[in-house]
Amino acid sequence: MNSNKQNIKLSPSRISGLESKYLLEALETNELSYYGSNVSSVEKMFKSYFNDKEVVTLNSGTSAIHLSLIMAGVKKDDEVICQSFTYCASVNPILYLGAKPIFIDSEPKTWNMCPVFLEKTINERINYGIKPKAIIVVHSYGMPCKINQIISIGEKYNIPIIEDAAEALGSSVNGRKCGTFGKFGIISFNTNKIITASSGGLIICDSISESEEINHLATQAKDSKTHYQHSKVGYNYKMNNINAAIVRAQYSILDENISLKKKIHQFYRDIFLNSEEIELQEEITGDVNSNFWLNCILINNLKNRERLIKVFTDFNIETRPLWKPMHMQPLYKEYKYYGNNVAETLFNKGLCLPSSSSLNIKELDYIKKAINSIV
Repeated sequence: MNSNKQNIKLSPSRISGLESKYLLEALETNELSYYGSNVSSVEKMFKSYFNDKEVVTLNSGTSAIHLSLIMAGVKKDDEVICQSFTYCASVNPILYLGAKPIFIDSEPKTWNMCPVFLEKTINERINYGIKPKAIIVVHSYGMPCKINQIISIGEKYNIPIIEDAAEALGSSVNGRKCGTFGKFGIISFNTNKIITASSGGLIICDSISESEEINHLATQAKDSKTHYQHSKVGYNYKMNNINAAIVRAQYSILDENISLKKKIHQFYRDIFLNSEEIELQEEITGDVNSNFWLNCILINNLKNRERLIKVFTDFNIETRPLWKPMHMQPLYKEYKYYGNNVAETLFNKGLCLPSSSSLNIKELDYIKKAINSIV
């Protein structure tokens, strides 16, 4: 086996072939700042992609969450409800503002925010005398959450929803794209995402006035003066024209990447079809369309989970545990959590499998050989 041993990563990016063209264009025109033909092209493309919603390109999805919280009016000591089962980037911007996260458990179908615990939490916080200022909901691993229920709860209590669709570009519910349901939507172009800029992100919003204010905040909040004058705190958050060149090229393979991700999901579905021990994350209804950014499994027996991890390690195939819930993290263990330990169970039983759209037949066969050696 050693002579044929491969090195398969979890989710490396796939190159379109157009990246050098747009990068060279930026260099030749000396457009290296946060303006230029690539930035404007990317914003125009995604405005169309998201059905004429306003979009602003930024340097990361984390920056997008931070600015969304500011736009939602979150200030020091406010409470922000957020999903516990997620990556820290969904939550850290709450602390940037001196606000307090309130963590909500997952529900077992989508693995995302539980609408039942969400409403219970809102009522308890209101009865306690503190109405939450915003709700951050996440479509983890590209799997849409129960977004319509969550939006209805937000509207019922007049609490804005920030929709973290960092991993869910191309996912949809009832034909409506993830990222367009909330007051603000978040997309990431980090290295391992559906398409990449090496780094980068964008905010989706409803109005030109909102996009103008976001752009203002993202470019150090400079007042309209000939000299440098600042009346509020701004940030260096705008995407530059170099990163935008890569996104512009990557956009050309977005639909193809999603199609390839779905084929990889079918590959795993076929492998685990008759397994009583392993459960593959699936869409809950025909109305839900996941991009299957990462394919994730639950392994009911902890010893078998460790055995499978060891097999993958021996085969030099990268896997990764599911998100360790935020309420279990040292940084956040003192903050309130509402739930029934679903997120903890996911963490203890779960595993992310290689899901790159660049996987070839030989690599897939190698992954299958590793799985079949134990399953």
